[in-house]
Amino acid sequence: MGARAALSPVPSVAALLAAAHRHLRLASPVDSVGATTRSYLDDGRCVGWYAPPVPRWRVAIDAERVGAPVPTALARRFGTSDFWARWTRAECLAKLTDVPIASWWQRHGLEVPPRTDWLWRTLTLADLVVTVAFVTTDRPETPQTSPGDMGSWGGLGADSDGRDRLRGWPARGRGARIRAAATSLSVRSGPS
Repeated sequence: MGARAALSPVPSVAALLAAAHRHLRLASPVDSVGATTRSYLDDGRCVGWYAPPVPRWRVAIDAERVGAPVPTALARRFGTSDFWARWTRAECLAKLTDVPIASWWQRHGLEVPPRTDWLWRTLTLADLVVTVAFVTTDRPETPQTSPGDMGSWGGLGADSDGRDRLRGWPARGRGARIRAAATSLSVRSGPS
């Protein structure tokens, strides 16, 4: 019992996403070297993810300034409605699947494609939109499922109704929306 009590429990991905705002820090790039992963802003600041690693999961973050102008070419292509939330989400998912963002745009635009097995949360914190996303590394790599493959991931099954589920997470399309006005935190959790 003594040895077990000394070990700290590994946080679940769900718990980390629920408390994502506590694991994000805004600092200079020099002061962010201890972050697990980082996102650099156009104004020189850096957002870092400071949470313990979760075995068999990869994490990515992306952040943008809420008030940053949407580049004209991207606005024409993807529209401006909720642009930075969609952009940070796409950036994270592209990073986690090892797909260059330009290739992602060709395949999916800024949308979350169907048949994906990742978990994400998009937050508005102060003047930033930040997405934190995780993907399991339990997917066996075969010629049919190489890095960057957008298909079904091995080891994850479907319910009898054909909808994918990831270790107890609800089926896609049932993403939660939470508004916590007291903390000015706007959250969308995925998959959606």
